[in-house]
Amino acid sequence: MALAVRCTTILLASGFLLLAAGKYAGCAHAAEEQVYNSLGMRFVLIPAGEFIMGSPPGEKHRREDERPHLVAITRPFYMQTTEVTIGQWRALMGSGFLLRWLGPVNLPVTRVSWFDVQSFVAKLNAVGEGTYRLPTEAEWEYAARAGSTTAYSWGDHIDCSLAMYAANSHGVNFCLFDQHRFYEEGDNPAPIKSYAPNAWGLFDMHGNVWEWVQDWYGPYPATRQTDPSGPHQGTVRVRRGGGWDEHGHACRSANRGYANPASRLLSTGFRLVRIIDP
Repeated sequence: MALAVRCTTILLASGFLLLAAGKYAGCAHAAEEQVYNSLGMRFVLIPAGEFIMGSPPGEKHRREDERPHLVAITRPFYMQTTEVTIGQWRALMGSGFLLRWLGPVNLPVTRVSWFDVQSFVAKLNAVGEGTYRLPTEAEWEYAARAGSTTAYSWGDHIDCSLAMYAANSHGVNFCLFDQHRFYEEGDNPAPIKSYAPNAWGLFDMHGNVWEWVQDWYGPYPATRQTDPSGPHQGTVRVRRGGGWDEHGHACRSANRGYANPASRLLSTGFRLVRIIDP
């Protein structure tokens, strides 16, 4: 069923305005509500709009690099509903990668560098089933919030029933028992869709694995931004969402992580954006 991008203004209870696509180009464009590809990757339509990126001064555990500023996302896009899985990674990248990424096919793939992800994207784009890329940092936070203004999409507090975090047997481990619901061995993410999605149908935007985004890491501007894509250069790339091995506050919508783009980290994976054809 086709879903026409709405040309309306939605006033949230907080008084924050989410301006849908009517203000921007493409209001007349119709797009499918969700799309799939042959790897079984599912994408949902994210509307254009404006939001406050970053965290308010009173948010608990906020950091100095989370300066709040208004961001306009002027074009709707498709966001993958889950992290890319081990099964999807193997199916596309072939047997040459098989021994490096073992595990259940429904676990998020991890230990992939930002450069590895670019290779995956290039190969997926060559299949001819759409055009894909990593989300920008702004697109990622916009999608994670799903219209919310709280620390997490569901509110200002987190516990082990809401997301996979604090399940590190060698570190922060007070959610480790919850992780053992999924498999006996610990120190891994949970299978995709193990927790409830946000209001836009996206799973694990908080916790499970950190997710690479497209941007170089750098300070936020103080002024309104339109479709920002981060600094033009840098030394580290942004990761978002927190992971199974971190405290819950690392899973906040505004929290920012970063790493060398060549790093292959046990708690870092990714999800993709599919571009809407003009």
